[in-house]
Amino acid sequence: MEANEVQELQEHAEHGSHESAMRSVAFTMAVLAVLVAITTVLGHRTHTEAVLTQNKATDQWNFYQAHKIRSNDTELTSDLLGAVAVSNPAAAEKIRKSYADHQTKWSAELTDEQNKAEALEAQVDNAEKRADRFDLAEALLEIGLVITSVTLLTRSRAYWYFGMAFAVAGIASAVVGLLLR
Repeated sequence: MEANEVQELQEHAEHGSHESAMRSVAFTMAVLAVLVAITTVLGHRTHTEAVLTQNKATDQWNFYQAHKIRSNDTELTSDLLGAVAVSNPAAAEKIRKSYADHQTKWSAELTDEQNKAEALEAQVDNAEKRADRFDLAEALLEIGLVITSVTLLTRSRAYWYFGMAFAVAGIASAVVGLLLR
């Protein structure tokens, strides 16, 4: 065997060992890409949940406001019936009594409607907190993926470890987002 052939075989062997050493980096990058995709979908769904729940809360507040306006109008009409002279005082008193009964019923309903609206707003806040965690996780995982990919260019494992640190932080943020309820 000639010296050139021996040198060529040695270079191929060294090249092969570098390739097998980079397989773990390539595999890590593939896993990180999948985690980025999953986290992105979770973030988008959570943002959508927050928007839809905010719409429900707005509708609930509108319902509350409509009841409040109706209650105020009834109270004003009742007060007006008591303040002006009417041709049939017995009928006016009957109407005032009916309005008073409605007011009693509506005041309990108003409290219930307000509680429902506040509960929906709490759900919106929770969904926004979860979405923020998913957004942070997505950013950290993407940073980890990019830094890890530098390992393939430089052949320096330091970038792989550095990228993995960002990835672990991203995974932790995603887990927190999943656990918030």
